[in-house]
Amino acid sequence: MDQANPFETPRTYSLHRAEYVVGFAVTTGLMIAHFDEIRWLPAIALFLYIDLIGYIPGAIAFRRSGGRPIHKAYYVLYNVMHSLITQAAVAALWCWLVKPEWALLVLPFHLFGDRGLFGNFTKSFALPFEPVRQPGYLRLLDDLGLPHPKPVGHVTDPAPVGHVPVRKPVPERADTAAAQEDPAQATVAGEPAAGKAEALR
Repeated sequence: MDQANPFETPRTYSLHRAEYVVGFAVTTGLMIAHFDEIRWLPAIALFLYIDLIGYIPGAIAFRRSGGRPIHKAYYVLYNVMHSLITQAAVAALWCWLVKPEWALLVLPFHLFGDRGLFGNFTKSFALPFEPVRQPGYLRLLDDLGLPHPKPVGHVTDPAPVGHVPVRKPVPERADTAAAQEDPAQATVAGEPAAGKAEALR
């Protein structure tokens, strides 16, 4: 939503996806216009290799995990392979080593389709590899007074945890605990510190 709160509500998420739908439509139009000029074997290979490396291994690991965390490497592979930066570099290398050609349109076609049509963006270590509704996000929507989105993804699977370890509660300081139990004692305990501060003035 902004720099201090980098999360999205259902409405802003839809608007974000809409931008990629436009890119997907433009790419699709160019592919149709140059259909006869596309070498389809390289195009299919370029389209499939993104998921063969970046998605399918993680999806298999997720299904086998039974809700347990999977290795971070699967997340890194997905995010690297589904990056516009990565695929722009691949296209540049292809133009240099092979030749510029219309088959390269399948790279943005794949990424724009993933983001615009399916809503798949980069994956966070803190969340499951596949989309599973998180109670924390639903509570956030409740706090903002927003309706819950329709269930999507693996809603019937056990809710797996991400890879960011759960933080243990920070133990309370002795004086804080004393203040909660007996405010009078906290006042007495705080007097020496106050006296020292007064002496330093």
